[in-house]
Amino acid sequence: MVIAAGSTRTMTSGSSGFLLVPIPEYPALDPQPYKNIKIVVLGASNVGKTALIVRFLTKRFIGDYEANTGALYSRTINIDGEQTSLQVQDTPCVSLQQVDGEGLICQEQINHSIYWADGYMLVFSITDDSSYRTIHPLYQHVRRIHPGGNIPIILVGNKSDLLRARQVAVEDGEALAAELGGAYFEASARENHEGVREAFLHLYQEISRTFRGANGEKRRAGLHQGRPKSPNMQELKRRFRQALSSKVKSASVL
Repeated sequence: MVIAAGSTRTMTSGSSGFLLVPIPEYPALDPQPYKNIKIVVLGASNVGKTALIVRFLTKRFIGDYEANTGALYSRTINIDGEQTSLQVQDTPCVSLQQVDGEGLICQEQINHSIYWADGYMLVFSITDDSSYRTIHPLYQHVRRIHPGGNIPIILVGNKSDLLRARQVAVEDGEALAAELGGAYFEASARENHEGVREAFLHLYQEISRTFRGANGEKRRAGLHQGRPKSPNMQELKRRFRQALSSKVKSASVL
């Protein structure tokens, strides 16, 4: 279920091969820099950050993942007939135990990703109230890194297929999103690619609006810095093969 307003645009993958097609981490420089969109996905452990990214980029769901190492995934996508390079940064988890008197304390890797990104997807699980309570201090941490900037942000309540285990009401998600100034989406990385795609697309639209001035030119991005090289879709491909191999072994044992 999507709790958000806005127009729907058509979006197709840059290739029908999904995981089988290598995707470069650093696309060629574009003379129109607003076509290079950078998104970071943030949240507590076990909320499905990696699963959401994989679902969006490949339409596939993988149930088991290695501990996240902060992979950066890139893909060229077509939106309304316009080619856009979309970079999505996965991140290690954050928790309420990392909050002190001055707010949330994050790993340097997460801080660099926040500093680097153009827009932010904050994820919690509707089955885990503590992951929901992590969102507000996480948002405040983003604000401390970008104190004066317009921050394109959306809030995603993942695992909407597990309604019997729900701990966070839809109304609570909507209220928090309104407080933070963003849209709220409920999604299921396991069961619904369209819902996940809609969330990412909405964030893309919000970022695009902040990038384009009256003349359609990209705003200055003085706070952003380059991000160190990291694994991308080749790493995702390896994880997918590993998951398939594990399932084959399990079937053989049975």
